[in-house]
Amino acid sequence: MAQSRVEKMKQKKKKPMNRFVKITLLTFLALFVVAGGAFAYVMHKVSNVASGAQQELERGDRSELRDNVVNPIKDPVSVLFLGLDSRGGDLSGRTDAMVLATFNPDENTIKMLNIPRDSRVELAGRGTMDKINHAHAFGGLDMTIATVENLFDIPVDYFVSLNFDAFMDIINELGGVTVNSPMTFTEKDNGTYGTITIHEGEQHLNGQEALAYVRMRKSDPRGDLGRGERQKEVIESIIREAASFSSITRFGPVMDAVGKNLKTNLSFNNLMSMHSYASKLNEVESLQLQGENAMINRIYYYQLNPQSVIEISETFQRHLNIIEDDPIIDQEENVESW
Repeated sequence: MAQSRVEKMKQKKKKPMNRFVKITLLTFLALFVVAGGAFAYVMHKVSNVASGAQQELERGDRSELRDNVVNPIKDPVSVLFLGLDSRGGDLSGRTDAMVLATFNPDENTIKMLNIPRDSRVELAGRGTMDKINHAHAFGGLDMTIATVENLFDIPVDYFVSLNFDAFMDIINELGGVTVNSPMTFTEKDNGTYGTITIHEGEQHLNGQEALAYVRMRKSDPRGDLGRGERQKEVIESIIREAASFSSITRFGPVMDAVGKNLKTNLSFNNLMSMHSYASKLNEVESLQLQGENAMINRIYYYQLNPQSVIEISETFQRHLNIIEDDPIIDQEENVESW
């Protein structure tokens, strides 16, 4: 499968490059914006975090769908962000959130896709249809990345894996976030097996409360739509806090908190190359996978629309400069029709 995809890509003309994770990504970029006079200090902290968080993939430093190792400074690249349903430094288990992002330095643009964790796809290396978030539990990062590559027929160049502790610690170190909740609700906290109550109206939330705020879905009559709006609200609040002058003194503790709960194959230089995208935070294009809820053998899945998968694949391929004209359209075999 991998070889056929590579051959098809070579035939094309090439030019010379659950939103929980999106919150953390945009926070990283916002922190680069506020560096200002503290730039040297910021670089030192980022260098330490990048060094301590390094994890190599079994495949090596490039995807099988790449002829050469990419350079984020001049080449379009893709990054898979994984939010893990774990705490205390644990970076195993199932993924609670998966966000695939592509970065194009020529256009200075970002495209981002939230992959529903219950999406029913073929897991790479197993040949079985299952929820995509099970790939990490069965085969770790390599199986997860291979599954995403097979689904969208694009190379996944880099990954960033982090757990809930990183999200909460970032918010706590920034002094919390302000939100305006449309309703009062309670959400069970997986870490303490207690409940957190969020009241209707404007309020200031700490990290644990903010996590409950962005994860709740069942109590919202708008379901995923309502949750998406709340997550966007928290993203904007984090960026405001990170961009405030007073937050510069908190940068060190924020990076220390993230470093304990982060794994990535992005090097320090790779991370620094992302700095140029910071001014484009409000121009991130969010893509959406179409599908429908399905019960198969009494198990809930999100059944992807094959045509939607193809369209998103083409969008990513164009953004990565893999294709210019006709899209690669052989990925229907990795999802099932409605």
